[in-house]
Amino acid sequence: MIQAETLDLLEWPRLCQHLSTFAATKLGTLAARQVRLPATQAESVALLAQTREVYQLETLTPLKFSGIRDIGEALERANRQGILSGDELLAIAGTLAGTRQLRRLIDAQEEAEFPVLQALVAELRTYPDLEQTIHHCIDDRAKVTDRANPKLEGIRRQLKSVYDQIQTKLQRVLQRQAGAIQEALITQRGDRYVIPIKAPQKDQVPGIVHDVSTSGATLYVEPQSVVEWGNQLRQLQRQETREEEAVRQRLSQQVADVSDDLEQLMATVTVLDLATARARYSLWLEANPPRFTDLGEQTVLRQLRHPLLIWQQKHEQAHLVVPIDVVMRPEIRVVAITGPNTGGKTVTLKTLGLAILMAKIGLFVPAREPVELPWIDRVLADIGDEQSIEQSLSTFSGHIKRIARILAEIAPSDAAPSESEAALAGLPVANALVLLDEVGAGTDPTEGSALAIALLQHLANHARLTIATTHFGELKALKYEDERFENASVEFDGVSLSPTYRLLWGIPGRSNALTIARRLGLDDAILDQAQGYVGATKQADVNQVIAGLEAQRKRQEDQAEQAAQIVAQAERLKAEIEHKNQQLRDRERDLKQQQEQAVQSAIAAAKSEIARVIRRLQAGEITAQGAQKATEAIDRIAERQLPTGTHRAKSKGYRPSVGERVRLTSLGGQTGEVLSEPDEDSKLSVRFGLMKLVVDVSDVESLSGQKADPVEKPKAAPPPPPSQPPAPAMRTSKNTVDLRGMRVAEAESTLDDFIARAQGPIWIIHGHGTGKLKRGVQAYLKRHPQVQRFEAAEQADGGTGVTVAHL
Repeated sequence: MIQAETLDLLEWPRLCQHLSTFAATKLGTLAARQVRLPATQAESVALLAQTREVYQLETLTPLKFSGIRDIGEALERANRQGILSGDELLAIAGTLAGTRQLRRLIDAQEEAEFPVLQALVAELRTYPDLEQTIHHCIDDRAKVTDRANPKLEGIRRQLKSVYDQIQTKLQRVLQRQAGAIQEALITQRGDRYVIPIKAPQKDQVPGIVHDVSTSGATLYVEPQSVVEWGNQLRQLQRQETREEEAVRQRLSQQVADVSDDLEQLMATVTVLDLATARARYSLWLEANPPRFTDLGEQTVLRQLRHPLLIWQQKHEQAHLVVPIDVVMRPEIRVVAITGPNTGGKTVTLKTLGLAILMAKIGLFVPAREPVELPWIDRVLADIGDEQSIEQSLSTFSGHIKRIARILAEIAPSDAAPSESEAALAGLPVANALVLLDEVGAGTDPTEGSALAIALLQHLANHARLTIATTHFGELKALKYEDERFENASVEFDGVSLSPTYRLLWGIPGRSNALTIARRLGLDDAILDQAQGYVGATKQADVNQVIAGLEAQRKRQEDQAEQAAQIVAQAERLKAEIEHKNQQLRDRERDLKQQQEQAVQSAIAAAKSEIARVIRRLQAGEITAQGAQKATEAIDRIAERQLPTGTHRAKSKGYRPSVGERVRLTSLGGQTGEVLSEPDEDSKLSVRFGLMKLVVDVSDVESLSGQKADPVEKPKAAPPPPPSQPPAPAMRTSKNTVDLRGMRVAEAESTLDDFIARAQGPIWIIHGHGTGKLKRGVQAYLKRHPQVQRFEAAEQADGGTGVTVAHL
């Protein structure tokens, strides 16, 4: 009873209604609205596994439930030997076909990635033969087809013939008795065909009167000439009905024979549809999968948001949802939340309760990863005002009655350990979450505070976790007396005089009643007088201490946030430097490989050309002139193929020296004495007899016949080639990367790898969409060290949906 009340207090039915909108079938919708809370943690883990796999599948190939209908009533009637209608038979055939497509889609995935879903559909039987038989016998209008029964086909041919006879005879009467006809019309009364006759001329058209108009001026008469044909038509129609029923009865019996398998099929489809609804709702909430913690592990729910407020924000254009952080040590049993009214204390209770229930039924929790929370057997709550005039209950009485039911629910049974045994084992008696709103309120503050302290100490011994909101200052001191207690508060902005809805841990809050009253417009004179009374009490000193603690905490949070930003910036810088260093090492390795490949190619080409020179030399007559040409060809090959500085030094030839006797070939072989070394122009001085001559070194040879080599002039450096404009960049598949469908973080990682491998400009496809991906990509390009500039692509290449980055 109290658990059902708790679900209503937490607005759980409303959340289930939201979940049902993501179901694809009627069965899934009903199951979502009446979702059952699992009794064991193992069941919740199995439901989360289903949700996780469908969530993953949604990004690949979403499940489709087309054609699947609720056939439960049809199966029940078939089991009772009832005859199913054509619509019901078509619904069964469509369900079989839709379930078969569903199973094929799941079986087509990798077995290692979707073991739970594949195990779920492994035993499904979809009876394709039954589906084909139904479509053979029932057409798209849910009528029995002629081919379903040869006898039925013959009856329908006779029906058409008789119908044509009736129409022909009635048309003849309309033409012959035009004066007695009220309107040239053939109509029906019951299953008989009649024509409207003027009452005064009824004797002109003998027959059976089946109806009379309201005024009595028109009689609907079946002419005597068609009465027998009408009787024959009725008999044939009855025969047709009997044969159609026989066909549908035969099909209904086939359905009844496999009804157990079909019921199992519907149960499996419902499980799949409910898992799909959970996955799609979780995706819509931007929620994350929870992990159930063991005893001794802390509860972590950072940036936790209320799911119903998210719905209001997205569907009703409400205010942004302010998330709360919940991080509790494992030894914590009671949390006292204090702070001003309208500050979000009650919403915090409901948010925690819904988070526990969502994880329990296999939903993801709208909080930042990691989501770690305990599996709770029962969630029990006393939230709101239980005042009732009919039951003679005041606010205080209503709260006490509900709390009494909560205590009875968590009271230890005979099989449960005693309080002392539980304390020795470190376990509470009941694995329950108790949520109490304004505990002890509605009566004398002194007695109410004492009652609240005793109640919370009792719950600390008997419940897994209790969260209570209060304005009693005495409850704030329990933390310092018992390590199982913790304080929390909802933040109040002293500047704007309004709550921020943030949840602060470790610091008790102030009620700020006077401040809120002033903001709501209460008379200033009254508030000033009240402030004077407050200043005369010790409570004012406590509030000043709390205010100082809140300010100190705010400063620490700001400093921690700044430190976190600095650490994150340093980590990003470190990652960028390491990445750039790796890029440089990779580039150096690639250049070295390219140089080695170029040298090997040059050597191979040189060897090939040398081999061709040798073959030409061998093919002809070997002469000194041929050998000289071959040598010159090999020298040219070396000059062209070998890198600069790798030529072998040529062996030095003959060089005339001063005082040496040489032969002058230009003077018919006369001899002379060398007077000077050859200069840069290959000229040298020679004494011939009494004459001194300047001759070219090519005209000189040694007395042994060795020719002198000409002096090589140092070659001037070749002029630099004229600069040419770079070739226009062309978009190809190798310099294009498609980031559509990715999140910004995933896109940055992909783009970083692509830039490291790229040479020249790259085209980045991000599409239009909401613009978030485009802004994220361009922000990343701005800070990337290798990107020189970027711009939108030409219209032919995608326009503003594509960004071109120049490296």
